[in-house]
Amino acid sequence: MTLTRARRGDVGALEELYHTYSPAVLTLATRLCGSIDDGEEVLQETFLEVVRRIGSYRGEGAFGAWLRRVTVSKVLMHHRRRRSRPREVRELEVAEVESSVTDHPQPGRLDARFDIERALTGLPETTRMVLWLHEVEGMTHAEIARLLGRTASFSKSQLSRGYGRLKRWSVEEGRRSHASDTGRNVGIAGR
Repeated sequence: MTLTRARRGDVGALEELYHTYSPAVLTLATRLCGSIDDGEEVLQETFLEVVRRIGSYRGEGAFGAWLRRVTVSKVLMHHRRRRSRPREVRELEVAEVESSVTDHPQPGRLDARFDIERALTGLPETTRMVLWLHEVEGMTHAEIARLLGRTASFSKSQLSRGYGRLKRWSVEEGRRSHASDTGRNVGIAGR
């Protein structure tokens, strides 16, 4: 019912769609972009596009799947715009993300969550997108290939590369953690 009203341009129905779907769109956009600021920008662009194109949604398939395609399309456009910006600006943004992660250490399990967030953010954009779409969104390689305008083989290779990088990151973090724990134990024993 809400979709039918939204397709006719009912502002209240469009607001309902926004309130219903914006958390999922923000999560997807943030994961694919690597930062909350970029995710919020893509969220706004996505729903502007929904308002413009809701009339073209024919109801074939789930609305959520259509919305996901619109979101991924906006993420890809966002990445293209970022690549065209000067390198210094991009490096500053990365430094800001890294400092925001390290400036606010969290106790217990949240440290591990932030480390994983940093690892995902450290992946190349396309690799991060493929990993997230496949593992979290449950998309097949064929679906990802259609969204990205690539082949299923490309999607598979990006997923494999992502796993490899995350595995190397995990091993390195384990070594650092072990070295840190060993250093603390030596300090305690020496007292």
